[in-house]
Amino acid sequence: MHKGRIEAFSDGVIAIVITILVLELKIPHGDDWAAVAPLVPAFLSYVLSFIYLGIYWNNHHHLFQAATHVNGLVLWANLHLLFWLSLIPFVTGWMGENEFARIPVAVYGADLLMAALAYYFLERALIAAQGKESRVRMAVGAETKGWISVAFYVAGILAASFWTQWIALGLYVLVSLMWLIPDRRIERVLGKE
Repeated sequence: MHKGRIEAFSDGVIAIVITILVLELKIPHGDDWAAVAPLVPAFLSYVLSFIYLGIYWNNHHHLFQAATHVNGLVLWANLHLLFWLSLIPFVTGWMGENEFARIPVAVYGADLLMAALAYYFLERALIAAQGKESRVRMAVGAETKGWISVAFYVAGILAASFWTQWIALGLYVLVSLMWLIPDRRIERVLGKE
């Protein structure tokens, strides 16, 4: 199967998720800074989630540039990723609305964890579809940054659940900073051709 439809569909879903995310922001009822202050947690949650969605969109784009075709397993793995990404507006809204309370922060981390694992499964499905000597396999290589991200998500979920949500939020921000630059492994492989 050609990969164009899965790329277009994924772009559309991520665009809709970002649109839903921004629609969750409430308009302040007032024209001074005091009216804006209660909305700061929701806005900060929005910023973090927007960055995460941008990271996934960017890396998804790079990953599919290295692929030549897809199969049914790739389609399902991609839908699995999109499922977890589609929950981001819900967990973001819950976290922001409750001013970063422990349980919503832990659930936010759980969604980020599941999205990271789904992305890993998508990479594996693409490698299986392309072959062990494919550009995707060469580009993906070691998953050090991915597994560090998973470890930080798990640590964040545990911190928010049993200790303090502020450490969890710090870990989630740290992971987003690690991934702000698009995955250079794929660019290097594509640049050699």
